[in-house]
Amino acid sequence: MKDHIEHGPHHIETNTDPAAFAHWPPGLYEEMIAGHDNGCVGSLLVSETDRVRVWHLHIPPGSRCGFHRHVNPYFWSCLTNGLARNYFSSGQVRDGVHYVGETKHYYYGPGDYMLHCVENIGETPLAFTTVEFLDGTNPAMSIPDHVRLVPPAG
Repeated sequence: MKDHIEHGPHHIETNTDPAAFAHWPPGLYEEMIAGHDNGCVGSLLVSETDRVRVWHLHIPPGSRCGFHRHVNPYFWSCLTNGLARNYFSSGQVRDGVHYVGETKHYYYGPGDYMLHCVENIGETPLAFTTVEFLDGTNPAMSIPDHVRLVPPAG
């Protein structure tokens, strides 16, 4: 009998000790807790089928997207150069330099997830396209209608 769960390669545990987040900006820990069930992995859902969701994510300088949870395989591709800071539910904070065309792929096994937010710490807007595959090992997260693209009338 196994005494631990085997997770996929990109699962990040949520640290249950609030002290692990003491180095975060004030209020960010509470935002993370509130965003636990947020499946909006972008600013705007531009396309959706029963198998895939395509998102755009735009983050102006000095801003960040809300905490959101990834549960199924996805990839993102960067559309602009810039600097970002990721806050992860483990308490880890990681900075990165992004470049046009940079693309990363992620996989989550049964029960796995990653809860995080991204802050633009650079001087230029950050833009990404994210493609989620809804036929992964976990049920797709619910998405509110207000994040879906509404085509112009006419």
